[in-house]
Amino acid sequence: MGEPGFFVTGDRAGGRSWCLRRVGMSAGWLLLEDGREVTVGRGFGVTYQLVSKICPLMISRNHCVLKQNPEGQWTIMDNKSLNGVWLNRARLEPLRVYSIHQGDYIQLGVPLENKENAEYEYEVTEEDWETIYPCLSPKNDQMIEKNKELRTKRKFSLDQLGGPGAEGPSNLKSKINKVSYESGQSVKSQGKGEVASTPSENLDPKLTALEPSKKTTGAAIYPGFPVVTEVHHEQKASNSSTSQRSLQMFKVTMSRILRLKIQMQEKHEAVMNVKKQTQKGNSKKIVRMEQELQDLQSQLCAEQAQQQARVEQLEKTFQEEERHLEGLEIAQGEEDLKQQLAQALEEHWALMEELNRSKKDFEAIIQAKNKELEQTKEEKEKVQAQKEEVLSHMNDVLENELQCIICSEYFIEAVTLNCAHSFCSYCINEWMKRKRECPICRKDIESKTYSLVLDNCINKMVNNLSSEVKERRIVLIRERKGEWV
Repeated sequence: MGEPGFFVTGDRAGGRSWCLRRVGMSAGWLLLEDGREVTVGRGFGVTYQLVSKICPLMISRNHCVLKQNPEGQWTIMDNKSLNGVWLNRARLEPLRVYSIHQGDYIQLGVPLENKENAEYEYEVTEEDWETIYPCLSPKNDQMIEKNKELRTKRKFSLDQLGGPGAEGPSNLKSKINKVSYESGQSVKSQGKGEVASTPSENLDPKLTALEPSKKTTGAAIYPGFPVVTEVHHEQKASNSSTSQRSLQMFKVTMSRILRLKIQMQEKHEAVMNVKKQTQKGNSKKIVRMEQELQDLQSQLCAEQAQQQARVEQLEKTFQEEERHLEGLEIAQGEEDLKQQLAQALEEHWALMEELNRSKKDFEAIIQAKNKELEQTKEEKEKVQAQKEEVLSHMNDVLENELQCIICSEYFIEAVTLNCAHSFCSYCINEWMKRKRECPICRKDIESKTYSLVLDNCINKMVNNLSSEVKERRIVLIRERKGEWV
């Protein structure tokens, strides 16, 4: 096991890099970039998004985190994942950082039923950049950017529509109106004797550059119009082809307008030249040329009106295509929301199932604890019954064996006679004043012996009895001692 080192973050050619090599696969490797935190999960805000096709909930949203400590050592942390992170076949404790080394085995999640290995198993390794690069898994931000490009493909370029170099149908209207106005001004200048210097002087430079670019291939691109990109669906393709045909017709009409404009200016110049040369003669020729000039002007006005109608139709087509694209974008957004909602519902149901399983487990534990409590209660009741039985037996013993037959009280300063019967010292002395024989067996009393063992035993047993018994015994002892005194 080697110490993780630093690899080249800029130009990696010829350098070595740390990565998590997916076991048994030549794709899906996870690059560990020096100085950057790497997060792995199925959510959207992670570095590498892992979505299991077999079990979608196997990987948590933010499953684990890999980063370098201040010494440059790579570490891994389980971010409270549901199915855990395993390092060298040992499950990691959540939110605790563990060091990893070259050759270590990392497992995300657990194997499914009837399978020996988990779906996501990796080995920590350091390889050449040329070896790692073809096998790397794309990052989450790259996948999001790619999806955005796919969703925005075949749409009109908004930058071109709003930029200074792009001119929409409304601008085309103003250009046509400008041509019409300037043409009228040119005709009016005829009576004043003014001659236009060049044919293109009264035209906008952008309208004179309507020829398609020779460098482009495919459909011609004309200045002043938004570029139509590739089309996803057949309906969009037909709309695009319609727009291209409209643009082609517009180009042809504009060419005709330019030719008429040039002819009109040439006629105007010719009339002015003739007027200068022969002011009094050839009046018929001048009238004819003026008539031709008026015809060209009327023809130009008709062409301009026709072109105006085509421009309006082209603008309507563009607006319809724009609305259609907006509708497709809204539908795509709704589809994404539906997918997210379905995924959230699946996670909710999985969580509910897990909570139900936990509830059943807790109920089983509670039932087991209740059984243990009932057993403990029964045992306690048995012990209490045994204790009461012992106390009852002890009371019987005290009453039957440790009571004086003369006073019917517990022995006070017990005395044992030669016949082995015991009495209170005070009681037997009072008895011997009348008779010198045992009250029980009637044998002659020859000797008396104090029994300290009985006194100690009775005193200890009385201490465990009720307070009434204790007080009565104390009173009896005091009374007898007072009589002796």
